[in-house]
Amino acid sequence: FVRHLTSGRWRAAAEQVDLRFVVALLTGIAVGIGGLASLMNHLLTHHLSLTFAAFTGMILASSLLVSHRIAKWRLEHTGLLILGAVFAIRIVTLPALQNPPHTLWYLFFCGVIGIIAMILPGISGAFILLLLGRYHFITDYIKGLVHGEFSVEAISSLVVFGLGCICGLLSFSRVLKWLLNRFHDGTMAVLCGFMLGSVYKLWPFQRDLTPDEVELKYKLFENYMPQAIDAHVWSVSALVILGAAIVLTLEIVAGKMEAE
Repeated sequence: FVRHLTSGRWRAAAEQVDLRFVVALLTGIAVGIGGLASLMNHLLTHHLSLTFAAFTGMILASSLLVSHRIAKWRLEHTGLLILGAVFAIRIVTLPALQNPPHTLWYLFFCGVIGIIAMILPGISGAFILLLLGRYHFITDYIKGLVHGEFSVEAISSLVVFGLGCICGLLSFSRVLKWLLNRFHDGTMAVLCGFMLGSVYKLWPFQRDLTPDEVELKYKLFENYMPQAIDAHVWSVSALVILGAAIVLTLEIVAGKMEAE
């Protein structure tokens, strides 16, 4: 598929995929992101710390659920978990991700990684886009189109992002199936470590390093530890617990529905 696509053989590329499935998937993603874009932008702009706290709880609970998919923990699984966590921390602290390039190639890359995250157990594509620093851009583009604001930049960016999603889905689905069939527990351990390490990016206590008038998508933040336990710390802690409780509750409900 990728070879046909890059060489301009569109019909041959289309024959390699189930277009109805891909179109339905991408439409669902666009509707989901577009429907929540305004709400998420409001929360991230005005309640960043509390929103990140809820995300942190969700990620911690999801990593716990992923760890339970490992049949039997061994020493090598612990090592793989640590490697996954260290790798994630290293990735999210790269200077390039503090101010990522605003290019079509990077958007294509984000599409590939974002869709891969969606087919991995326990990871959200939106969460990955936040880590890559492109969630706000994508939601702004979709929100603009919903409101009838068409621009070459928005359309070209979303097309490239969509192509990245298609390529990521088609290229990684077989790899993931092979990994889970051959190295299931090791893959789950690495995934669990990656999720735990990436929480560094969503640390609820962040200091804004840019002027107030700078748009959220261009802002730079720095993690810090609170010096005292105040009302804000309690609020953050409560939302971490709430976020975790939501994920665990949904898992319990889903399990009961499957059992029926």
